[in-house]
Amino acid sequence: MRNYRRKNGELDVVARDGDVLVIGEVRTRSSEAFGGAAASVDGWKRHKIIRAATQLLQQRKDLAQLRVRFDVLVIHDATSGAPTVEWIKHAFEAT
Repeated sequence: MRNYRRKNGELDVVARDGDVLVIGEVRTRSSEAFGGAAASVDGWKRHKIIRAATQLLQQRKDLAQLRVRFDVLVIHDATSGAPTVEWIKHAFEAT
């Protein structure tokens, strides 16, 4: 698992789950106002993630044969203990 950063965008998590390439976006917010962290992965953010994933697949032909899944990992701040992670698999598709 690693991240991928280029001029056109950044992928927080790039990992394999068997024959699936998982692109994960990590989000956190201190407040649930305005829909919270998951809602912050809006159309523009999805577009940027898909564009960066496309660039990665063009550069890494060995990954281009894998199915791609876009996940969102939401870090919930816990004021009285450790933060929790909500893992939203198949959060969106490249369209």
